[in-house]
Amino acid sequence: MTRRRATLGLAAALLALLLTACAGLPTTGPVNAGRPVTEEDGDTDVAFVPAGPSPGATPAQIVEGFIAAGSGTRSNWATAQEFLTTEFRATWRPQAGVTIYRAGERALSEPAEDEIVLTIAPEATVDAAGAYEVAGEGEIAIGFRLERAQGEWRIAEAPDGVILDETRFRSVFRSYELMYFDPSWHFLVPDLRWFPTTNAATRIAEALVDGAPSPWLAESVVTAFSADVDLAQRSVPVRSGVAQVSLESGARQLESGILDRMQTQLRESLAGAGIPEVDMLVDDQVLTAEAVSVAPTRIDSRPLVLTDDAFGFLSGTQIEEILGLSAAVRSVDAVAIEVAASRSFAAVQTAAGSTARVEAGAAVTEIDARRGLVGPTIDTEDYIWSVPAEDPGAVVAIGPDGAWHEIADAWSGATRLSAMRISRDGARIAAVVRDGAHPSVWVAGIVRNEDAVPVALSDPQLLAVLPGDGVGLAWGDATTLALSYTDGGQTFVLEQPVGGPGSSLRAPAGITTVAGGNQPGGVRLRDEDGELYVQRGASWQDQFSGVRVLATQQGTPR
Repeated sequence: MTRRRATLGLAAALLALLLTACAGLPTTGPVNAGRPVTEEDGDTDVAFVPAGPSPGATPAQIVEGFIAAGSGTRSNWATAQEFLTTEFRATWRPQAGVTIYRAGERALSEPAEDEIVLTIAPEATVDAAGAYEVAGEGEIAIGFRLERAQGEWRIAEAPDGVILDETRFRSVFRSYELMYFDPSWHFLVPDLRWFPTTNAATRIAEALVDGAPSPWLAESVVTAFSADVDLAQRSVPVRSGVAQVSLESGARQLESGILDRMQTQLRESLAGAGIPEVDMLVDDQVLTAEAVSVAPTRIDSRPLVLTDDAFGFLSGTQIEEILGLSAAVRSVDAVAIEVAASRSFAAVQTAAGSTARVEAGAAVTEIDARRGLVGPTIDTEDYIWSVPAEDPGAVVAIGPDGAWHEIADAWSGATRLSAMRISRDGARIAAVVRDGAHPSVWVAGIVRNEDAVPVALSDPQLLAVLPGDGVGLAWGDATTLALSYTDGGQTFVLEQPVGGPGSSLRAPAGITTVAGGNQPGGVRLRDEDGELYVQRGASWQDQFSGVRVLATQQGTPR
C-alpha cells in the first residue's frame, strides 16, 4: 500500500501546553506555608492537554482527536476516553502500550460510515511494562468502529494502548533505568523502560517491585524483590526529594542484607527520575536499610591507544603507560585490543588474525586461531570471548586456564557478525550482525551456570536496523552503544540506547574503530590513516595522529 499523508487537520490535533500562569506575585506580607509536595505537585515536566471531542464531529474527526489525545496522560488518559462510548471506556486499556510512527506519515480511510482505518508504518512499540521494541518493516492497518451516542459519534471498538508519532512520544514518555543486580550481586545492570513523565516514581516502583526484568535479560540478572514482596499501595508520593514506597507487611520479616539490596535497587532506579532518596515503609513505618556498595563500571576518560612507541592512556601529546601490561602489548603486532578492568591482561587480535591473551609479566598466549575472527572482548569473570565473522553461532568464551566454553544459542538467525562487545557489568553482550537483507544491532543476555561460567546467550533483541554496513562497536555508558556505519557514501556514528530510539551524527570518512566513554557524547574514533577523533558537541576534533590501535576498556581496577 502506498503511504499517504493524512489530510485531515483538526483543532483537536493541535495540543496546548499546560502552563501555570500567575497574574502577579506579592512582594509584601507574611510568608505562608504551602501544601505538602507530592509527586503530582513536584512534577515539573510539561504536560499536554489535548482537546476533547467537538460537537458534530465526523467519524474521521473523532478518530483524529482520539489519536491526538494519546498525548494527554493525566488521569489515565481522561481526555482520550471522552472519544469513547460509555461501554467501551470500561474495557479500553490505554496503558497496554504505545505504537510509535513517523511524524506526518499516516493515512485515514473510511470503508463505511461507522468504520475508520488508520494506516501507518510503525517505528517501534512500547509494551505495558515499558519495554521498547523496534517494529518490523511495512505498514499496518488499525481499525476503529464508531457508534452514535446521544447524537454524537463515539468510538466503540479500537485496540488497547495509544498511538503517537515519534516526536510526540519523546515529549510524553521518557526512558528510565530499572536497576537489577548481576548474578554475583556486585554490579548493577540497567533495564531501560519508557514511561509517561507524569507519576514516574509510581510507574518505576511498580515495574521494579511487582514486575520482572525484560525477557531477553531475565536469565542474566537477579533481584532482591522476591515474589513475597509487593507494593501495599499503587502510589509513590515524593516529599522533599524522598520517595515513599509502601510495602506489604511481609517485608518486615526480611533479612537486613535483602532489605539493603532492595533499597539499592529502588534508590538507583528512582534517581533517573530526579529523586535522590527513598524510604521503604510498612504500615507507615520506615524500614531500616542502607544501600550497598556496588562495583563501578566507569572507565578512564582518556583514550587508550597503541602507537609505534607506546601503549597507554593519551594525555595531551603524552602517553601514560600501564605498568607491566604496556610492554607486553607492545610486543604483539596488534590490530585490536581490549583491556580488562583489572588492567592485568588484555585480549588482542593479532595482525595474523588470531586471538591472544596478553598478561603483564607473562608470555603471550594464542588462544584462538580460527580463520576470520572479529576483535575479542572480555567479561567480568576474565573470560575472553571470540567468534569468526562468517560463523556467528560459533562463539566461545576462553577462561584464564585456556579452556574453551562453547556458548549455546549464540546469535541465532545471524548470517554474519562484524563486531561484538560485552557490557562492563558482564550481563549483556551486543553485536553488529546481518540477518539477511540488512545489517542490524542486536543485544542479548549472558547466561552463566552456578560457577559463573558463561554457557549461553538469551534470544537476541533487535535494537536498530542500519542503512549500511556497521564498523566497530563500543559501550558508552551502561545503556548506550556507539558504532559507525556508512550510508550513501557518507559515514555516521550512531549512539544507540539498549531499548530506545538512536541518534546519528555525521563523522569523518574511513572510520575503523569506535571506543566509548562514560556517557553519551564521549565517543572516540580512529580512521584508516591513524587519526584519532574526539566528539565535541555535534562535530569531531582531530586530537592525535599516528594511532595504530584505539583500544577499548572494560572498567577500572577496584
